[in-house]
Amino acid sequence: MILLFTATFTILALSSLDQVESSAYDKIVTHSRIRAKNQGPNVCALQQVMGTKKKYFSTCRNWYNKSICGKKAMVLYECCPGYMKLEGKQGCPAVAPIDTVFGTLDLVKAKITQQYSDQSKLREELEGAGSYTMFAPSDDAWEELDPVTSLVSSGNTELYNALHYHMVNKRLLTKDLKNDMTIESMYNKQGLYINHYSNGVVTVNCARIIHGNQVATNGVVHVIDRVISVVSQTIKDVIESNDDLTSLNTAALSSGLLGQLAEPGHYTLFAPTNEAFENLDSDVLERLMSDTTVLQALLKYHLLNSVQCSEAIMAGSVYGTLEGSNIEIGCDGESLTVNGIKMVLKKDIVTSNGVIHLINQVLMPDSAKQVMELIGKSQSIFSDMVSELGLSAAMQSETEYTILAPLNGAFSDETMSMDQRLLKIILENHIVKRKVSLSDLYSGQLLETLGGKLLRVFIYRTAVCIENACMVRGSREGSNGVLHLMRSLIQPPETTIYELLLKDGRFKIFLALMESAGLTDLLKQEGSYTLFAPIDAAFGTLTEEDITLLKSDINALRAILLYHFSNGVFINGGLEGGVTNLLKTIQGNNLQVLSVNLPVGREDILILLRRLIKYMQLKVHPVHHRTNTHTITRVIKGEPSITKVTRVIEEDPSITKVTRVIEEDPSITKVTRVIEDPNVKITRVTNGDPSITIIKGVVEGEPGINKVRQVNEGKPSITQVTRLIESMSKLH
Repeated sequence: MILLFTATFTILALSSLDQVESSAYDKIVTHSRIRAKNQGPNVCALQQVMGTKKKYFSTCRNWYNKSICGKKAMVLYECCPGYMKLEGKQGCPAVAPIDTVFGTLDLVKAKITQQYSDQSKLREELEGAGSYTMFAPSDDAWEELDPVTSLVSSGNTELYNALHYHMVNKRLLTKDLKNDMTIESMYNKQGLYINHYSNGVVTVNCARIIHGNQVATNGVVHVIDRVISVVSQTIKDVIESNDDLTSLNTAALSSGLLGQLAEPGHYTLFAPTNEAFENLDSDVLERLMSDTTVLQALLKYHLLNSVQCSEAIMAGSVYGTLEGSNIEIGCDGESLTVNGIKMVLKKDIVTSNGVIHLINQVLMPDSAKQVMELIGKSQSIFSDMVSELGLSAAMQSETEYTILAPLNGAFSDETMSMDQRLLKIILENHIVKRKVSLSDLYSGQLLETLGGKLLRVFIYRTAVCIENACMVRGSREGSNGVLHLMRSLIQPPETTIYELLLKDGRFKIFLALMESAGLTDLLKQEGSYTLFAPIDAAFGTLTEEDITLLKSDINALRAILLYHFSNGVFINGGLEGGVTNLLKTIQGNNLQVLSVNLPVGREDILILLRRLIKYMQLKVHPVHHRTNTHTITRVIKGEPSITKVTRVIEEDPSITKVTRVIEEDPSITKVTRVIEDPNVKITRVTNGDPSITIIKGVVEGEPGINKVRQVNEGKPSITQVTRLIESMSKLH
């Protein structure tokens, strides 16, 4: 009874201390207890990898995926550390009896460790006075140890020393085992290297604690999954002494990095073997070895500034390298993977300043590649054409470039069928003569291409565009250049806006009005403008009298025309989707442009939708006094089958008016609503059968009178609002 009370008190006391300062391991065990709450008291849920003996207190990620390292895992229910079953009782209601460290080895089923402790004369120490931590290899760990026979047969002294190296001369619970901690063992004060990971895994010399915190009267026992040995070498020492790493040793020496690998630290090195270096193309290997900067970047890409033991890897995770880029370390069953590829030949070579994993491939970061080597599958057409047309050979490795690579979808059948001389010119204008990273770009910047063209850069809130083409995510920087991915082919400007409109032939009315307003030179002069150019069809509802009326007031005409111009170049891809983009016009007011991303499969429909202008506002401020204020509001009709909402908000110093026009499909009833200042009145006009009604115009008369007149005509097939002209007093 006294022994049972002592055990209970000790366990509860240590548990209460754990709650004050719990570790990742303790939290994982707590979660395992919660998952098994329906199994009775003090039961923990574990996952065992199918086909192996490996069991884990799992993270939420592994638990809900029902797998560990990509392999299916079955759920086991066992007593949580420190508890036992009682016959006829559910769960694990009994506290495990407390014993000395030697007796506890039997309790945690580390029978071979207990046997060797007795054989090596360590038993007296493990049963005596003191406070110890014993990292006890499991029975499976001893059975898997190749030289175990020689260790045992070499005499009790060697076995005693080996077991002493598994001991610390004080009690250390898992909460005391901090990440990157080095503690002195009881064998000549040789170091034990502790890592405590966020997923709850705790390792000592990369051996995982599989059963922790079994408290004894004179210490604590942690069961580990392998037999550990004394660590005496640094990473540098291993590289220099391992016959499989002579090529790596040469590269590390040439780069000046070898010395760093002898210094104290906590590193993980993925060390390519000699065979891995031999698998590189001879010209690539020669280029790497001849450039110290590139070689150093290559080797640093194989180094992590943290210790990642294989037993701590339970799923894919991203880690930063000393080179600056990230790599993904994962697992596939018993194998480690790097960037999703099985390449680890040997795991967990523990050193005093980290751990080494041998790999059969050389990892190649972008910084060690030439810019043409950065091009991926999504730009394969561009890459193939550059090679076929001889541009790749013309790009020297010692010269820096920026490649603006269009995605495969940018190359239409028409483009691919062009004369090769024209294709070469197009491709030359996608290669810039110098290295320009994404962070170096700014609006107004000019980039000179191999073809001799100067490309303009446009920076927007959420996009970077070069001429008509905008970038997509995925820019990469190599040793001699930068790769930017472009959504479409770049088309450098060849002519002025005026010449484009004139050649197109659909803008005759607009050009005539520009000439009448004396604004034609605006279309010809140098500058950066965006023009929302109305085609002739947009004027289709205006009569000759209307055109004459517009031309009669030059100031009003100029205001209308300048409202179609915005200072600066705004590429469609540079407009932010889903929100209203405000573009300041030369006339002074803002255009409200809404860019909407629609799932359209056909390119011709997409082009049509991009041309739709959803929101327009036009105001001319008073020149002298209120009676001279005039407002012209225009709604441009679309196809009857497309639903459009156009909202125009107008103001003058005393009256606020909202005019809202809603057009629907002809089969749906249409409502036209005019809302004026609530202090005056609200007028609502609702048309009847949309199949026979068309509103041709609403004209409001004198400034002091607010009224609506409507004209109904019978065109039975289509309902539309063709125009709405409001005027107050006469045009100034």
